[in-house]
Amino acid sequence: MAPRPVDVPALVESARAGSPRAVARLISLVEDAHPALREVMAALAPHTGSAHVIGVTGSPGVGKSTSTNALVAAFRAQGKRVGVLAVDPSSPFSGGALLGDRVRMQDHALDPDVYIRSMASRGHLGGLSWTTPQALRVLDAAGCEVILVETVGVGQSEVEIAGLADTTVVLLAPGMGDGIQAAKAGILEIGDLFVVNKADREGADATVRDIRHMISLGDRTEPNLWRPPVVKTVAAQGVGVEEVMEALEKHVAWMAQTGTLRARRVRRAGDEIESIALQQLRARMGDLRHGKGVDELAGAVVDGTTDPYAAADEVVAALG
Repeated sequence: MAPRPVDVPALVESARAGSPRAVARLISLVEDAHPALREVMAALAPHTGSAHVIGVTGSPGVGKSTSTNALVAAFRAQGKRVGVLAVDPSSPFSGGALLGDRVRMQDHALDPDVYIRSMASRGHLGGLSWTTPQALRVLDAAGCEVILVETVGVGQSEVEIAGLADTTVVLLAPGMGDGIQAAKAGILEIGDLFVVNKADREGADATVRDIRHMISLGDRTEPNLWRPPVVKTVAAQGVGVEEVMEALEKHVAWMAQTGTLRARRVRRAGDEIESIALQQLRARMGDLRHGKGVDELAGAVVDGTTDPYAAADEVVAALG
């Protein structure tokens, strides 16, 4: 069954005017890889590039949704329009998002200047759906000045958020062995700001010391190097949120001053282009497979009449 036709200019105009329904429809088109998506992205392109994208990541149980909720309140207090993408584990059956982040963010549910959307990761290894960059583009064009991307956060997959965000906030909690986990998972390299949440618990100061020590071990001597701050919070009570906001402001100022912001965004756009190109190549590979070309070559590899590299060369030549 062919997808329903979409009036893209009208939809984009409504989203730009702040219509939550239009924004929701555009993100649904992204998630469904709708045929109108090319037209949508072309229409959105001139209106993007002004949102500050903040990645919020960390192990399960550190209080990501509570912290995101507190940050939304703080940005709204500054009069900023906020978008939240909560990327959840996918249901293996429906592909839908399992966790109810919108339930946890009921404080902001009726605020017309806060847009919250749960997206399924659809089993994508990095914990982020491959459609997330395009959903960010929709929120950016719809006038969100700040976009918070809260990830699934399972072990080493947290690292992928750094490729999507202007600023990456890594949440840790005392008593969870998070200091060691951070070192193991390479999270120290991607964090622009470390937040030890649930700091009213025993061991919070020790966690802060551990993280600061590990950051100092990685310190280099280049001028203008950003040294990630470590902030303590009790997000459920709003404690320490002001310090987090100050650190975020400082990071934005540093990125603008050093040219890091544009460099990160250029890299992000490059990753997005590559991802879209790979999706197109996979689709064409599927067509080849359907036409038995790949299966025949696979049989030849099994029979020993060709090797995988020579077979791959033939596939690539056929794609050209």
